[in-house]
Amino acid sequence: MKTKLMVLLMMPLLAASASAQAGGAGGGGRGALTPEQQAAREAAANKPRTIEGINTVWLEELTQPEFRDMIKDGYTTVLILTGGVENNDGNLSMNKHNINNKLHGELMARKMGKTLVAPLLTLEPGNAGTNIQPGRAGPMISQATYTALLFDMGKYLRSMSFTQIFYLGDSGGNARGMAAAADSLTKVYADTPTKVYFKHIPEYYNHTSHVQAYIQNEPKIAEGIKIGASSGTSGLHEELGIDATMALADRICG
Repeated sequence: MKTKLMVLLMMPLLAASASAQAGGAGGGGRGALTPEQQAAREAAANKPRTIEGINTVWLEELTQPEFRDMIKDGYTTVLILTGGVENNDGNLSMNKHNINNKLHGELMARKMGKTLVAPLLTLEPGNAGTNIQPGRAGPMISQATYTALLFDMGKYLRSMSFTQIFYLGDSGGNARGMAAAADSLTKVYADTPTKVYFKHIPEYYNHTSHVQAYIQNEPKIAEGIKIGASSGTSGLHEELGIDATMALADRICG
């Protein structure tokens, strides 16, 4: 029994070692491609699709050939939407921002045209501290990790041929990291021949500047807005603009 267990534990190490040795000996390493290898890669990249594409704006739902053809057709704008998992008292799912982003991303991309949506960034920045708090909302990640993740997403999306990369956040604490990532990427690629536009769109988080005023002045719903939960009060951290979107996007959590 012990012998079998040792063999199982050692197998990943042996496989990794064999792979490294094969790569170093010219058996598929990351060195320069031969003309034959380059030709094979180009042929694979240009092979015809075997199935019809689906009608979606979500990048992760596409097959690679579908995505390739959409890029050729001008789908070079992509949205990076950030949400979070946070305390909303006992009335709303902790996942409210991510639920809203799923609906908003779909609507915005289709309205803009030739636009795709990157996989949602579902965690927001926060500090766990040292205290154990049973039942606290989360998880969250550090500001440094959050900004680095947004930077890497933008950098990789550029390598996929996107030329307009927009950051939009549905939680107030997300703005700093998105702006920092977009500004850093703009500086890094400022002198490259192919221009790529990285931009944080702060107007997307417009609950207090637009949504609340619209609800009270247009349909004239005089709601009692309580958004204090994130600042440590016993507020509900909800409002009609969020509740209604959640109900439309997810009947269970809304």
